[in-house]
Amino acid sequence: MMDDPWYKSTDSLTWALTRKKSNLDEPSKEKLNRVLTFFDLTALGTGCTLGCGVYVLAGAVAKSIAGPAVVLSFVIAAVVSAFSGLCYAELAGRVPKAGSAYIYSYVAVGEFTAFIIGWNLIVEYLIGTAGVAKAMSNYCDSLLGNPQKRYMTEYFPIHIGFLGSYPDLASFFVIVIVALLVAWGVRESTLTNNIFTAINLITISTVIVTGFYKANYSNWSIPKSEIPPEAKGGEGGFLPFGWVGVATGAAKCFYGFIGFDSIAMTGEETKNPKRDIPLAIIASLFLSTIAYCGVASILTLMWPYYSQDADAPLPALYENLDMPTIKIIVSGGAIFALCTSLLGTLFPLPRILYAMARDGLLFKFMSNINTTTMTPLISTIICGLLAGILAAVFNLEQLIDMASIGTLQAYTIVCICVLILRYTDNSLPIQDNVTKSKSITVFTWLNLSNAKVPNSDTQYISRALIFIFSVCTIVFGISLANMQSHHGNTRNVLMMVNVIALLVLLVTLFMLGRLPTAVEDLSFKVPLVPIIPCLSIVLNVYLMMELEYKTWISFSVWLICGLLIYLFYGIGHSLEGNKQKIHQNPIQIKLS
Repeated sequence: MMDDPWYKSTDSLTWALTRKKSNLDEPSKEKLNRVLTFFDLTALGTGCTLGCGVYVLAGAVAKSIAGPAVVLSFVIAAVVSAFSGLCYAELAGRVPKAGSAYIYSYVAVGEFTAFIIGWNLIVEYLIGTAGVAKAMSNYCDSLLGNPQKRYMTEYFPIHIGFLGSYPDLASFFVIVIVALLVAWGVRESTLTNNIFTAINLITISTVIVTGFYKANYSNWSIPKSEIPPEAKGGEGGFLPFGWVGVATGAAKCFYGFIGFDSIAMTGEETKNPKRDIPLAIIASLFLSTIAYCGVASILTLMWPYYSQDADAPLPALYENLDMPTIKIIVSGGAIFALCTSLLGTLFPLPRILYAMARDGLLFKFMSNINTTTMTPLISTIICGLLAGILAAVFNLEQLIDMASIGTLQAYTIVCICVLILRYTDNSLPIQDNVTKSKSITVFTWLNLSNAKVPNSDTQYISRALIFIFSVCTIVFGISLANMQSHHGNTRNVLMMVNVIALLVLLVTLFMLGRLPTAVEDLSFKVPLVPIIPCLSIVLNVYLMMELEYKTWISFSVWLICGLLIYLFYGIGHSLEGNKQKIHQNPIQIKLS
């Protein structure tokens, strides 16, 4: 059977899909410039995160999705992001290389998973960049009385359902300008980012302080009878759209926390990556959460949620309250903040292309480092043009949903990577396949021998349990997300599936908790393993299931395009694969 051609090709494909990256410390021919400090990284993560979410998203979600409970939506999104952030922090300390979740999964899971993650990170940041530019364009257009919207709608309308109503040229040109700034140099772009982030934080502080003087706490308990008939205000009160609205709002608000993982992309441009990257991730998440919850609270306390302006909520709010000076300050600060967020989302994008192309999984020219700017110049320009086109033709809501699903999927894999690495037997070579020992029994599965150090058996069991947990999480997420929209027998079946899946998840979590974890000297370690990574996986998957089916269709199309690139180019040009082939077949190489 071993000589069967089909068997050989299947075995070869399996090896190609699961091969892991080794020799992370080997020098590369072209190096990025190490100039970033902890302060730079924190400003990058905070600036990238605090943009569209504060100045646009909070008002849009409050108006028609969650009402005043948008605060809870941001809290849930923050918790999910924090759990994932802790996992990112640990992996950033383990693997201080450019590429973030891509390189982490390459080390922990295998090449195929790494490519999928990298491909999804590309769509996350492409669409994240386009979304921020679109929000900025809508914001400025709204402040000026919508001149672009009126002109383009009249002379260049788009009558295609899944696209925007008109070509947004302003957002395209803004992205191109920022792309040129990012391509100019790391030091120059981070200095600009630091200045803009400082202005952003001052603006947010102004909003929160002035909001306390104008807060009307009755706006959190408006009865349904007082809501105007033409307004879509739901049932009134603090939860006008129920807990379903809070969960849906959390899936939308999650977009606001996209950005902290941009810090992890800078592994080869940070002076002390093992220390500064984990600390900066935690610091930026902390600052962002306080800002989001503060602005969301003030926004809904100062003005009824159903009357919020979805495109530019804060300027409209101060206009309605007759506070023109504050309106000018906030409007100017918002524009700077959106520029910062745009810079932050575009900055890591060429670094992903650079990392994947350097490994041979994408086209080689994308890994070229310009000798003058010391940045991946070609990749940066390509990313700017692609993001600009997306911003010009799609509407903001579609962009937000697409960015969220790519991010949630990447966060889920990062958490799985943490679990895999924590239960790995480090005495085994990195390329060894995990095989089941004949000695594995029920006692081994429950670790009744109280083994303190992972071995090949406990490693095998841990990976089986992680797989079971991941599958049950998908079943649990689908059934929970659909339970509210069904009634009768269908809902009873979904509830039963929910309970069974939850029991399996709890049993699997208990069994994982019994297994020994690796003793390692790391700069940062996720606490309460396996609880925090497992809880993060469940929350990430659930939020993914709350997104619309159109988002899943678009995401699937993008994924199929990536698979075609990997199968027809990446799998054959992989440097890791070629290196392992040379190592395994030295005699054949010499003869050829």
